Amino acid sequence: MSEDQKKILESQLWGIANLLRGKISADDYRDYILGFIFYKYLSEKQYLYANELLVGEEVTDYKEVADQDTLEVIKEESLLKLGYFLAPSQLFSVLAAKGNADTESESNYILEDLKSVLNHIEQSTMGTESEEDFNALFEDLDLNSTKIGRTVGARNEIIVKILSHLDKIDFKLSDMDADVLGDAYEYMISEFAAGAGKKAGEFYTPQQVSKILAKIVTSGKEKIKSVYDPTCGSGSLLLRVAKEADVSEFYGQELNRTTYNLARMNMILHDVHYRNFDIRQEDTLENPQHLDRRFEALVANPPFSAHWKGDANPLNSTDERFSQYGRLAPKTKADYAFLQHMLHQLADNGVMASVFPHGVLFRGAAEGHIRKYIIGEKNWLDAVIGLPANIFYGTSIPTCIMVLSKCRKVDDTIVFIDASGADCFVKEKNQNVLRNSDVERIVNTYRNRETLDKYSAVVTLREIAENDYNLNIPRYVDTFEEEEPVDLDAVMKEIKTLEAQRAELDQEIAGYFKELGLNF
Repeated sequence: MSEDQKKILESQLWGIANLLRGKISADDYRDYILGFIFYKYLSEKQYLYANELLVGEEVTDYKEVADQDTLEVIKEESLLKLGYFLAPSQLFSVLAAKGNADTESESNYILEDLKSVLNHIEQSTMGTESEEDFNALFEDLDLNSTKIGRTVGARNEIIVKILSHLDKIDFKLSDMDADVLGDAYEYMISEFAAGAGKKAGEFYTPQQVSKILAKIVTSGKEKIKSVYDPTCGSGSLLLRVAKEADVSEFYGQELNRTTYNLARMNMILHDVHYRNFDIRQEDTLENPQHLDRRFEALVANPPFSAHWKGDANPLNSTDERFSQYGRLAPKTKADYAFLQHMLHQLADNGVMASVFPHGVLFRGAAEGHIRKYIIGEKNWLDAVIGLPANIFYGTSIPTCIMVLSKCRKVDDTIVFIDASGADCFVKEKNQNVLRNSDVERIVNTYRNRETLDKYSAVVTLREIAENDYNLNIPRYVDTFEEEEPVDLDAVMKEIKTLEAQRAELDQEIAGYFKELGLNF
């Protein structure tokens, strides 16, 4: 039933985008639609919780409560339970109704009221435990932006249209599985990512890739104390891990402010309590926020070959995250800097799985030195998985997943999987897509540590060392397809037959030319 509910909800929510398509660019209306869905969610949660508190009272409908003492009690309880507070007059349905008012009898102008409500949600958390989780959460919803309308009236009309459409959708928070709305919200994020081109990589990892990473780091586990993503985008990877195991705490860091806000909204919409997640906005490499913690599971999709300060920042050479390796990642390719950061944050019993460009497998110089240390000195590399090209939004380059663990045995092998072949994915529109069967094949091969013909190989550390720690997958997984032998005698006979046929045609054509009095 939940799957059917989710599909219906996804269709209803995406209907808002269809209303605005052609009037405002997708990049501009994305933040408004996602932000207002979040506001409606907060409003409905507040209404349901307040009504629970009013059971047995004289007034049992929160919208009708006017007594200030009662409101104050509800506010105190809401801040503890929900992390925020909305008064009856600030509920989504109240503002939506005002926006749909008969313009002849009363004003339907709601921009100032809406701005006030969104500010109030953030201000209500001041001085409480949830302050950091709600601070500036709605800053991307600029109701004065000319991107959504050149005049105040035009902007109000667009906002009213969004709120009116949303108001007709019943989120059914009281009788639906908590994941239904959260997954519908994820669907919205993925649809916006699909149409965002290069920008999509900033905030979204394709669902099937997320599934692989999540299944790998939860292998053999039903409960995970903490999961961490140092480049968390919209938080989809963190939340995907929670579908594979019971996760107690979520940690993440994100540089882009808009995406950071989206991640916090995504967490709350998936019913993750504000005390159970800690998402920070900073540059992970230059200003890490969770260095005092170690995590049992770590998933990531860092920006491919990003620039960083490297040795231009003298502090990096003494930073405990990088110093033991003896070399720093090059300034123009921060891939190994992210990998080193993640290894530093990984608990001794933890597993990390992260996406990287293929270059991390074989590039030399400093990166080769770091790679040799990770494998030869520390024995932390557990698996290398090659993915198809063109499965990430915004880039068509082939990518890989590196799996690392600090609790491997001395004689453990490394699993290489080549999941980039033509039979390992399907093409949908302009994107290559992994099917559920492709995901299961990758995960099962990793877990079972299988050698499969032209797909995977289980390799010893000695063989890796003999290859000078070059991890290029074709060195270990032979995907070469032999061509069928050519029968030269048959080919020569066919050529002679064709030549004879050509001679006959030449004679026939010459006859036609002769009849016409022409030379052939």
